[in-house]
Amino acid sequence: MAPSTSLGKISLPRQQRRLLQPLSSPKHKRVAATPPAVLLQELFGDAQAAQPPKTRRASDETLAVHAGEKLGRGADGATTDSIATPIVSGTTHWFKSSEDLIAFKEGRRHSHEYGRYSNPTVKVLEDKISALERAEAVEATLVTSSGMNAIVATLLALVPPGGHIVTTTDCYSEARAFIGDRLSKMGIRSTFIDLDDMESLQAVLDQNDVTLVYADSPTNPLLKCVDIRLVAELCHRKGALVCIDSTLASPINQKPLTLGADIVVHSATKYMAGHHDVIAGCVSGSEALISKIRAWQHDLGGAISPNAAYMIIRGLKTMALRVEAHNLTALQMARLLECHPKIERVHYPGLESNPWHQVAKSQMTGYGGVVSFEVKSDLCGTMRFVDALEIPLIATSLGGCESLVQQPAVMSFWGKSDEEKARNGIKDNLVRFSFGIEKFEDLRDDVLQALEKI
Repeated sequence: MAPSTSLGKISLPRQQRRLLQPLSSPKHKRVAATPPAVLLQELFGDAQAAQPPKTRRASDETLAVHAGEKLGRGADGATTDSIATPIVSGTTHWFKSSEDLIAFKEGRRHSHEYGRYSNPTVKVLEDKISALERAEAVEATLVTSSGMNAIVATLLALVPPGGHIVTTTDCYSEARAFIGDRLSKMGIRSTFIDLDDMESLQAVLDQNDVTLVYADSPTNPLLKCVDIRLVAELCHRKGALVCIDSTLASPINQKPLTLGADIVVHSATKYMAGHHDVIAGCVSGSEALISKIRAWQHDLGGAISPNAAYMIIRGLKTMALRVEAHNLTALQMARLLECHPKIERVHYPGLESNPWHQVAKSQMTGYGGVVSFEVKSDLCGTMRFVDALEIPLIATSLGGCESLVQQPAVMSFWGKSDEEKARNGIKDNLVRFSFGIEKFEDLRDDVLQALEKI
């Protein structure tokens, strides 16, 4: 016969028998009767029992993985055991009743109505970016179909006809053209100043009713850095908003909102997505400002697809690790190039010799993966260097796993006048190198052998 499994016929230690008692057993009640504070005192003494555990802000590494995710529930609100956030591809969402619909319209129930306005998968992405940017609330980020769409929606929403924008000559070229050409036709004034000319900024603020100051930091391709704290202080005294394009930094290296900026925009195509396979933008700030931008975005129709949102969510989970690799490789390469006899000048804020180093050091935790440098050669000699490289691809964009290289004079500034190129610091021998996550030694050897081909 099989041995009996009755508790009365099995010899078990007393502690194990007590654990196997029914939950209603008096023995369990006696065990659970000890207050947690008493147990803490017995284990750790009076000091530990008296003090509650200190709360600790989650790190960027942890936020990039977990922030915004629906733990134990799918993005559509349905119970799921999927670790990955589901892709909710439906374009419209239904309500259980008219009362349910009215509760949604009155803001008493969080839900979704139509894909152009919101989507559950996109919402997860927005909440994750809000956490990384240290925005004030979960409704403080808007994700758009491209970085340029985020810029356009922001400027249209926050600068009314008759308003005045101040921007730097070093800002993103398409944003500069939109501000100078398109917004001027809407009755919006614009003033362009040098990024490091704070006296000019102060003068413009004193003499005009400025609505918003817009700047990139770091800039592309010369990696200049604006003192965000100083700009925010000067602007806020005069009631002007501050918008920072922080694409080349990423939320890992720089958090403009914590430095005093009102709005931060990114091309999420770059470091956030990180794999050269999705185009998107995002803008973060206070809930009040983002609600204004979101209203304009609904009219512009630049909604991101749920599939693209999912790909960025996936990319963000490794962003901290990738950016750490970008930072290290770029800094090592910048130091190497600075000492190379065939290099005239290196533009990288991580170098102590760089004029922007102190500003960057005060507001950044890393300096990014882009290094620009001037080769000791002419246009054709620089082209020979670029063509001799074996690892990087000749391409625009940045922030992905693969290294990319370009010669701005024959790519992003092709067809521009000599005057415009000079105004933007673009020389024929300038190279912009976006370092990926390949092994440093491989990239180093490739760059050194290509320099020998000049």
